[in-house]
Amino acid sequence: VQLQASGGGLVQAGGSLRLSCVASDLTVSRYTMAWFRQELGKEREFVAAVKGNSGATFYAESVKGRFTVSRDNAKNTVFLQMNSLKPEDMGVYYCAAGRTVINTTVRNAAAYAYWGRGTLVTVSS
Repeated sequence: VQLQASGGGLVQAGGSLRLSCVASDLTVSRYTMAWFRQELGKEREFVAAVKGNSGATFYAESVKGRFTVSRDNAKNTVFLQMNSLKPEDMGVYYCAAGRTVINTTVRNAAAYAYWGRGTLVTVSS
């Protein structure tokens, strides 16, 4: 299984970025696909997720209303549209996949079996 994240970069505060995560040897519609982020020296934190079967979405409180997680089943790709970016959104963003994630564990990194390498998002103030 490979999860290839891309789309990170440098953006000014208030700007937008769209991250993509292309999955190989894994069908995104059958997994819970999530985005986590991590700043240097800090723990990895949950950002957003989309459930495999239901398509239900989950967000961290800090990104609600600004970020949107979606997937394209035909392209086997998951996206994270990030608008109104803030300096505190900076970090390495990781794509993750889990087959048996339930609603109560969707925000827990330990619930995900597969991880991509991450893409760096830098927000200048």
